[in-house]
Amino acid sequence: MANNIDKLAADNIRILSAAMVEKAKSGHPGGAMGGADFIHILYSEFLRFDPDNMAWPFRDRFFLDPGHMSPMLYSMLTLIEKMSMEDIKQFRQWGSPTPGHPERDVSRGIENTSGPLGQGHAMAIGAAIAERFLCARFGEWMAHKTYAYISDGGIQEEISQGAGRIAGHLGLNNLIMFFDSNDIQLSTETSQVTSEDTAAKYRAWGWNVYTIDGNDPAQIRQALQKAVEEKEKPTLIIGKTIMGKGSVDEKGNSFERKTSTHGMPLGEAGASFEKTIRNLGGDPADPFRIFPEVKEYYRKVLDRKRKEVAELKRMEAEWRAQNPQLAAKLDFFFSGQPPKIDYASITHKEGIATRAASANVLSVFAQQVENMIVASADLSNSDKTDGFLKHTKPFRKGDFSGSFLQAGVCELTMAALCNGMALHGGVIPACGTFFVFSDYQKPAVRLAALMGLPVKFIWTHDAFRVGEDGPTHQPVEQEAQIRLLEHLRNHHGRRSMLVMRPADATETTIAWKLAMENTSTPSALLLSRQNIKDIPPTAGSSRYADALFAARGAYIVLPTLNPQIILVANGSEVSTCYEAALKLKADGIRVQVVSAPSEGLFREQPVEYQLKVIPPGVPVFGLTAGLPVTLQGLVGPAGKVFGLESFGFSAPYKVLDEKLGFTPDQVYELVKKLYHF
Repeated sequence: MANNIDKLAADNIRILSAAMVEKAKSGHPGGAMGGADFIHILYSEFLRFDPDNMAWPFRDRFFLDPGHMSPMLYSMLTLIEKMSMEDIKQFRQWGSPTPGHPERDVSRGIENTSGPLGQGHAMAIGAAIAERFLCARFGEWMAHKTYAYISDGGIQEEISQGAGRIAGHLGLNNLIMFFDSNDIQLSTETSQVTSEDTAAKYRAWGWNVYTIDGNDPAQIRQALQKAVEEKEKPTLIIGKTIMGKGSVDEKGNSFERKTSTHGMPLGEAGASFEKTIRNLGGDPADPFRIFPEVKEYYRKVLDRKRKEVAELKRMEAEWRAQNPQLAAKLDFFFSGQPPKIDYASITHKEGIATRAASANVLSVFAQQVENMIVASADLSNSDKTDGFLKHTKPFRKGDFSGSFLQAGVCELTMAALCNGMALHGGVIPACGTFFVFSDYQKPAVRLAALMGLPVKFIWTHDAFRVGEDGPTHQPVEQEAQIRLLEHLRNHHGRRSMLVMRPADATETTIAWKLAMENTSTPSALLLSRQNIKDIPPTAGSSRYADALFAARGAYIVLPTLNPQIILVANGSEVSTCYEAALKLKADGIRVQVVSAPSEGLFREQPVEYQLKVIPPGVPVFGLTAGLPVTLQGLVGPAGKVFGLESFGFSAPYKVLDEKLGFTPDQVYELVKKLYHF
């Protein structure tokens, strides 16, 4: 009976997957049909979840890396009653819960948005790290597994190098990954693009590796059981599967292992949809059906899951009764609420770099935010995340009592790991690198924005003032690129990212405050390498009280009645504008200076406030160390922006300021010339 039900269930998944794609007239049936056996065994026998609450914090996680194999996942979720038949009939259609590539929907059992290959399994590794971190603090009673599913394409993506290295180095025995090795990709067979020994590669990274027939339930079951029992290493199961398993052509001949079935409906690929469905035991006239035997089998599976979870919840209740304070802390961690920090008490030396100010804030977090994890891509002593590290220790194999991840040189991997930590829940992830290397991270930043993950991105060395390192390390266009996400709404209607470039140390404290309070989208801090003069407080106020207005995105740091000119900037250029403004005021020119750390926040303020900060009819001059377009939206069509219109140069930053026209004296002269003062 077991063998029969395994075949029936897998064939049912194949039928539903093929039918979805055929009805939608687009999609990827072949891989989904090949992976059906694994997904059936995993969900029915190994994956721990609560059928009545898919968001139960202590569930096993399943991360799908090849998002194009969504029909396989949606079919599986239909068998466990998290998708309806109507849902999957609307595959790839407007407003359906079954988009072409899965989008995070934990209530339905979808842990991660996937599509860009490689990121899905890297996020799984991040989730596995979060699990180890939490177990180190609350006990192994809450231990659970993270399962990842990767394809030939995902294995080829460069991110797999960093992800595989880190998982092996940390000995993540709670991580089990199935490699769907069907030797077919979208346009070619894999033999045309690679000849690597994947098993040897992962063994070299410190993984257990098993190679099996990925369509044989017995071999799948055996490999998964060994992986579950593993105590020292992550496990890779290389499943040799058959692309388009069960597909046939009009003559009834096998149409398996064909590249064409990867990315188009069977009927367009050269197979016969009708005869394939019939070959798999289905009705071509009505393929959206669950076999009665499969329906009954999964009813029993769900009953068994409920009993297993009930026992685990009983153990959790005992632990809670014995550890009420720890239980309260655990609940707070998973609530996602921001920590309570006395930001006003954080002090800084005068005139420091904003990266150094960030280090001071991180030092406080390390001592007061117990569920924060900070990572750095081999730059902790330069991006100043070592402010956090000095009060904790890095993760090591078998020891996750610290709170710092030394990721090594792998910016994209690190960002994806942090996304996975956020997806797991219970932790606050942050990662640091140079701002110019945000280019490497952009795909993961975009997914964080799409999923609404509160990851904190720390980007230092924010302008050409990186200096002697030269143009390869000097961001110019990066701020404009990242700030586009401030203009982009996610599917909840929220601004998809908060981007802050603080003007001085105190504003850096507030930027961190806003980032920690932003629990619904990613946040970014763009921080200086060089020291910056502090902005003086306005009359009758304090610098901290003034900087609190950074929460409105832009605010006045040098007010003037009836201004003749308004100078707008963010970051280190604010102090430059401030000094230039004092020289203009000495000439009798009424000038107002505005710090605008976040245009996105500013545009969400009432119009009355926006017009107060940047009144209409007054000339506006913007100063930026990036592309002029960075400030164009703030100065308006009649305004003028002075910025960089070329790559930077290698020289000491003060020399660059002089050569590129960014000294207070030069800005003073430029404003007088442009506006005929």
